[in-house]
Amino acid sequence: MRRPNIGALGRQLTQFALVGGVGFVVDLAVFNALRLTVFDPSRIHEGPLLAKTVSTIVAIAVNWIGNRYWTFGPHRSTRGGMEALEFLAVSILGMLVGLGCLWFSHYLLGLTSPLADNVSANVVGLMLGSIVRFSLYRHWVYAPGRANRIADRAAKLKSAGITE
Repeated sequence: MRRPNIGALGRQLTQFALVGGVGFVVDLAVFNALRLTVFDPSRIHEGPLLAKTVSTIVAIAVNWIGNRYWTFGPHRSTRGGMEALEFLAVSILGMLVGLGCLWFSHYLLGLTSPLADNVSANVVGLMLGSIVRFSLYRHWVYAPGRANRIADRAAKLKSAGITE
């Protein structure tokens, strides 16, 4: 079994954190702008969840660009469409973790202040969701060597006269 390169992992974690930091600022700004205006819970019962869903989708787009071209750039595949779908699936899973934390805090525990919503969604939910996302991005979406395996498989199929 190949031992992980700790320096490369540390660099990748740092890049992931920096990209995530930009996504976090975007997410936080959009969430609070929507939570305090259009999706104010005094007007729309599900307002916090809707605000978090929209803000996370915007942050996913920002994170997609940063992670695809910088954090995991050397490991991205030439099948951008499939990679985008995988990235989106993992991002949605991470979003569901954050939404679950927000739902639990806001609706089950009754902690409904903007501060409580931010702590549950943007601190606890973000930390737990980030662990899930990084693990799945690293070991599935942008797994080292995966692009080569996909290219090798396509070449073998092509040489056998089979098209995908």
